[in-house]
Amino acid sequence: MVFHSPLPDVTIPEVALTPFVLQRASALGDRPALIDGPSGRTITYRQLQQGIHAIAAGLAKRGFGKGDVFAIYSPNLPEYAVAFHAVSLAGGTTTTVNPLYTVDELVRQLKDSGASYLLTIPQFMDKARQAAQESGITRLFVFGEAEGAEPFASLMQPGPPPAVSIDPRNDVVVLPYSSGTTGLPKGVMLTHFNLVANVLQSHAVWTGDQAETVVAVLPFYHSYGLTVLMNLSLYVGHTVITLPRFDLEQFLDMHQRYGVTFDYLVPPIVLALAKHPVVDRYDLSKLQRIISGAAPLDASLEKACSDRLGCVVTQGYGLTETSPVVSANNPYEPRSIRPGSAGRLIPNSEARVVDPVDGRELGRTEQGEVWYRGPQIMKGYLNNPQATAHTIDAEGWLHSGDIGFIDEDEHLYIVDRLKELIKYKGMQVAPAELEGILVSHPAIADAAVIPVPDAEAGEIPKAFVVLKGQVTPDELMAWVAERVAPHKKIRRVEVVDQIPKATSGKILRRVLVERERAKLPA
Repeated sequence: MVFHSPLPDVTIPEVALTPFVLQRASALGDRPALIDGPSGRTITYRQLQQGIHAIAAGLAKRGFGKGDVFAIYSPNLPEYAVAFHAVSLAGGTTTTVNPLYTVDELVRQLKDSGASYLLTIPQFMDKARQAAQESGITRLFVFGEAEGAEPFASLMQPGPPPAVSIDPRNDVVVLPYSSGTTGLPKGVMLTHFNLVANVLQSHAVWTGDQAETVVAVLPFYHSYGLTVLMNLSLYVGHTVITLPRFDLEQFLDMHQRYGVTFDYLVPPIVLALAKHPVVDRYDLSKLQRIISGAAPLDASLEKACSDRLGCVVTQGYGLTETSPVVSANNPYEPRSIRPGSAGRLIPNSEARVVDPVDGRELGRTEQGEVWYRGPQIMKGYLNNPQATAHTIDAEGWLHSGDIGFIDEDEHLYIVDRLKELIKYKGMQVAPAELEGILVSHPAIADAAVIPVPDAEAGEIPKAFVVLKGQVTPDELMAWVAERVAPHKKIRRVEVVDQIPKATSGKILRRVLVERERAKLPA
């Protein structure tokens, strides 16, 4: 069956992204739009609009326009938003690059995306300069000043921005990179229409029209940070506090210093807020709502964080390929929230649940691969029609690679990734479920679960845990066994210093799987 959003559709105009996001900027005037958290450097909405127009004019004067790709290799800064939207206004495409990338990874993305301009920060100049040489970048810019690069501010040009004709449904405004359900990172082509749609769809659930103060600790290079923290926040009129990297005490200090009211986070940060003793040293009394995304958040962790901070804690769900938001709980309507769920489909969205083995369409409460359709679905993967066809079928359904179900009240639950499911004697075991149980143990700070080969069962669950108290592997396995069906029991435990994770907060289970495979006899 096809599941439809229970929320009324929203009208999505076919317009260019940047004028849409900035439509309230003149009226907001001197309200702070973006603040560099550590230094306090502020860009007001009026300055944001003026800066975007001036940089767009400068780009156009240098010949940058439609069909050109501009790479941003930088942590979160207020000027990131200026650069992104200036490129958009000039008719170009921004490819957002993970600031933790090595030179080789950076070169690969620059070449694949066809970028001709690269923008970075002084601290990254050595890697950026080398990558520019190897990839044929013609223009290298830097926030501030650094030898071997032009200052970003030198792009500012007086006068009106260029008049560019945008085809919202076809012109790609941003090119983030994602592995999708499998394989190497691929350029995800998101159009102006995709992002305008997702801002309006998300706005219907998450923000209302209330101005909030939010901390942009999630990276802008990631679609969650880009669409939600940057574009949705600026569209509504929030004040965005940028942080270049996550440090728990600095993050907490931002809340105390700026009176943060709303957080968009990932599960590892929610875990820290729920359990870390340093949280008690800071005043978070103005924080009213937390949305978690990028990975499943266990219901017990939602409650633990909510109880400790006295605020609403809930979650949403999405994919880079869906711009990214697909579903969400509404933090302004606590009675509608279902702990542990990814919320209801956002407006203008549909879903199907399909058996990953035989392709049967499933009904309510039945677990299978979840497919999505809506205006936020990507145009496709750059220069990769085969991967595009594998992900989006002829009817426009995006095959997510995620296992989940939709309950009787229209709430979506994501159980795990299709490729990461553990098959114990033919029965499915979801790593995320076991991880949620593990982190609820008072001696566990963090955890990850992967499949390991077993001669009898095929695969068994193995847990990697970071300790913050005393517990033996046998005690932990027994404790979990009391809380799950027999086939879900953890059969092995290894204590580690850290769980490998992406910047977005997703557990890099493949790293642990590869480590485990390396131990096997040749």
